[in-house]
Amino acid sequence: MTCALEIRDVSFSYAGSSDRVLDGVSLSLEEGAFCLLVGDTGSGKSTLLSLVKPQIAPAGSRGGSIRVMGRAVEELDDAASARTVGYVFQNPDNQIVCESVWHEMAFGLENLGAPQGEMRRLIAETSYFFGIDDWFRRQTDELSGGRKQLLALASTLVMQPRLLLLDEPTAQLDPIAEKSFLHALFRVNRELGCTVVVATHRPRAMVDYATCALRLEGGCVRAVDDLEALRERPALFDAAPARPTAPARSGADAVAVERAWFRYGADSDWVLRGLDIAAAPGRIHALVGGNGCGKSTLLGVMAGMHRLRRGSVRTSGGARVLLPQDPRVLFSQEEVLAELMEWSGRAGYGRADAERMLGRLGLEACAGRHPYDLSGGQQQLLALGKLLLLRPATALLDEPTKGLDAASRRRVARLLAELAGEGAAVVAATHDLDFVEQAADDVSMLFDGEIACTEASGEFFRGNVYYRP
Repeated sequence: MTCALEIRDVSFSYAGSSDRVLDGVSLSLEEGAFCLLVGDTGSGKSTLLSLVKPQIAPAGSRGGSIRVMGRAVEELDDAASARTVGYVFQNPDNQIVCESVWHEMAFGLENLGAPQGEMRRLIAETSYFFGIDDWFRRQTDELSGGRKQLLALASTLVMQPRLLLLDEPTAQLDPIAEKSFLHALFRVNRELGCTVVVATHRPRAMVDYATCALRLEGGCVRAVDDLEALRERPALFDAAPARPTAPARSGADAVAVERAWFRYGADSDWVLRGLDIAAAPGRIHALVGGNGCGKSTLLGVMAGMHRLRRGSVRTSGGARVLLPQDPRVLFSQEEVLAELMEWSGRAGYGRADAERMLGRLGLEACAGRHPYDLSGGQQQLLALGKLLLLRPATALLDEPTKGLDAASRRRVARLLAELAGEGAAVVAATHDLDFVEQAADDVSMLFDGEIACTEASGEFFRGNVYYRP
């Protein structure tokens, strides 16, 4: 078998730092493998994958050698790299650059100077393969998260790379979209013979497709001998103490949305259609539903960021905070600790509180680093910690466990349980059904712009056919 990817004694340190993120990494993958790359938040998975494609590699000092299909990656010019190594980012919005689906599909081939006839054939074949032909003429900003991720995959594969690297590709997909995406990825691997490497914190859904798995730990990589162990579900709370019991609903709601109608433009489709929902103090309320169903929009309405066309939003007072899908929106400082201290003057907390939060987030070693040098999961933790230092009365969180390993998800679950225990209302839009089952008190499912149901967490999952952790 041909060796698709060979990494020998690779080390890496970010610019301005002597600390090695990677330290003597060596691995070899045969052509046609479907490999899972697992490891803790901040272990260097994204860094390792990006080094295989120098065009997107971070600035820093690298040692060792990386070869793809027998060639050193430094020897591949842009065209050869595009046809040899494909890369799909965690967030498709960071990858999609064109306004329309068809143009996005053509963009890479145009840059490669592909002949018009070859381009049309490759786009047609790839569109049929992924079922894109039905929405080929759509605008990219109108697509759901699941379709955007599928487009990112298709527009990469239209250039026919032999090695495909994916960084947390299902982190923002609902459970049904995740299954569809993984099935398409499986076909790419088996039917097209493309070697696949997926960096993920959620390997359980991928085990059936994988031929091997590697764990990155302490800057080094080792084989995972027991793939079945990757199916284990994380326990977010210890048996003792268990998840605190939330108080029963009583009194005024922390935030209530009544008969809400909302759309982004006068000619746009309605996102919310007469929606009603209320979140109570002292409880964690999860919002679930398919990509594009309106969860993020609803959080924006609750936060006062969007003005309703009709309907009303009532709050019981106190600070409301919003964790956006992109945590970098909240960053403005040069160092992690300074980021946590930014709002200390107006919120009345001190350096000791910020340092304590660093420890609770598991970010003690990152205090002096620039926030943009953190992994995606570490950025998520930092943004959440910055908001929680404000001790909000209502915390509105968009995918709070996105890109986090099991240990970090436990930290988030415990922090939110404590916040709710102090009387705050927590509303979290999420696709993480393990988190919903173990941490949420109430669950609302959005569908067609309305709340299809609101139930206690245990009741919601009892008998649920498709939305199951």
